[in-house]
Amino acid sequence: MDDMIQIDNLTKVYRAFKGAKEVRALDQISFAASRGEFIGIMGPSGSGKTTLLNILSGVDTSTSGEVIIEGQSIARLKKDKLALFRRQRIGYIFQDFNLLDSLTLKENIALPLILDHVAPQQINSRVDELMQFFGIADIAGKYPYHVSGGQKQRTAAARALVTEPAVVFADEPTGNLDSKSASDIMDMLTEMNERKNSTILMVTHDAFAASYCKRIIFIKDGQISVQIQRAGDRKAFFDKILEILSVMRGDAQ
Repeated sequence: MDDMIQIDNLTKVYRAFKGAKEVRALDQISFAASRGEFIGIMGPSGSGKTTLLNILSGVDTSTSGEVIIEGQSIARLKKDKLALFRRQRIGYIFQDFNLLDSLTLKENIALPLILDHVAPQQINSRVDELMQFFGIADIAGKYPYHVSGGQKQRTAAARALVTEPAVVFADEPTGNLDSKSASDIMDMLTEMNERKNSTILMVTHDAFAASYCKRIIFIKDGQISVQIQRAGDRKAFFDKILEILSVMRGDAQ
């Protein structure tokens, strides 16, 4: 498998302000993600998980180091080129869904294609296919405030895939869901990964959600603490994740 994402010596330092101590949120992190991988990023609060995801997705910039996605160094892209790259090659699933209440679910999914002036027939074809895939075709005309959290997150996942991006970033996608909806969403992300060969990087604090991933990168104090690869069944992987998190919490005391 070829590398979809390459991260080299990524560092993020928040400078001191009015005498406060500077904060090194990320400290020379390096790893690669292959095409079709499903990677979970875990660690204690304040470990740098969300900072890492924000830099990888182009929302934030690093102090030093490099992020290469699909052969493109995103730090070297000019502002307008970066905006276009993010819209077309990066999908993002947020914890709080980020859907527009004034648009139907179908219109929310179609929005990135509308912004790119894609032909209406092509928009309808791609959106309808994804709504079928995520099991929400029967509620296409409803608005976000009419549907459940799980249905909102399925809509957000469809929107993330509609541009056929190189990579999908997910930030605590089960954080606002009940256990049944969380399980359904993780099943859907797994299907995205396996059937559509989507490359997914997911930040989560939830060991259950993380157990669906193929690899977990644990971050502590801005550095990679340990990485584990799923080799057997999900239950064994779940137990291993819990064990590592327990050790990390113990080290922090």
